[in-house]
Amino acid sequence: MKHVTVLAGGVGGARFTRGLLAHLAVVAPKATVTVIVNTGDDMWLDGLRICPDLDTVMYTLGGGINEEQGWGRPNETRRASAEIAAYGRDWSWFTLGDLDLATHIVRTDLLRSGSTLSEVTEFLCRRWQPGARLLPMSDQPVETHVCLAENIDNHAAGDYIHFEEWWVRYRARVAVTGFLQRGLAAAVAAPGVLAAITNADLVVLPPSNPVVSVGTILAVPGVRDALRGTAARVVGVSPIIGGAAVRGMADACLSTIGVATSAVGVGLHYGSRRSGGVLDAWLIDETDAAALPALAAAGIRSAAVPLWMTDLPTTTAMAAAALRLAVEG
Repeated sequence: MKHVTVLAGGVGGARFTRGLLAHLAVVAPKATVTVIVNTGDDMWLDGLRICPDLDTVMYTLGGGINEEQGWGRPNETRRASAEIAAYGRDWSWFTLGDLDLATHIVRTDLLRSGSTLSEVTEFLCRRWQPGARLLPMSDQPVETHVCLAENIDNHAAGDYIHFEEWWVRYRARVAVTGFLQRGLAAAVAAPGVLAAITNADLVVLPPSNPVVSVGTILAVPGVRDALRGTAARVVGVSPIIGGAAVRGMADACLSTIGVATSAVGVGLHYGSRRSGGVLDAWLIDETDAAALPALAAAGIRSAAVPLWMTDLPTTTAMAAAALRLAVEG
């Protein structure tokens, strides 16, 4: 195995990829890994371009992540955010640490100087040395918004708010009727994205949010077609264990689009490549083993193993199981 491509969101995708790199370092040390990262969570805040998923993947793989919370930098201070708040310009529910601010300042400066997001990401990764090539899904801005189903604070039912406001401020507890990826129609896959899928030996959909992370990447024109047409095996890892999201509030996203919060529900949502979907294989948790026959009936080869990413050794074992499932078929 020479080339592995991962379609990742934030914490789950980052942690899985770290385990994947650890596994490959033993079994295929010359293998290269490309991580195509969701940018649908990106936004402008205090004049800075924030790319939550790109930063989470970069920090995690580069050894600079706050392990306890899964995002941001460790040993943070928030003096700058406090000063911005004193001017009345902050989002009180979304504060940026001082160390993290440095990344956003550098990114914004480079973007305003004419660099593309791909070029900026490559520049930032020179410091962090993540051990994988990180690519934004698109260089064009794409921002996910949600349509509110009810009045909340100064928002009325039918209004759209940024996904991060719904996710962070309201913890996805406010009902929404759908998701809108603004800018998606004008977006194209970033340089190298389609080639990374087409030329891969293996493509992995890690346990990231299937609606607003992996789902947004798949919605970029050309990406889903590339995934369906690649000669590589495509294996996914369930973000749902025992009917609950491993992390975050993915159940709120799934219910909004009418998909059951279950390992089989998400597997069928992705679908078998033989039936126009994107999966060849689907790894689920051992507690969901009863779903294996239903997945097999849908043409998705599956296996059940422990999927809790409690530490690097367990995550490495999980990545090994995903690769084993992919190559055995």
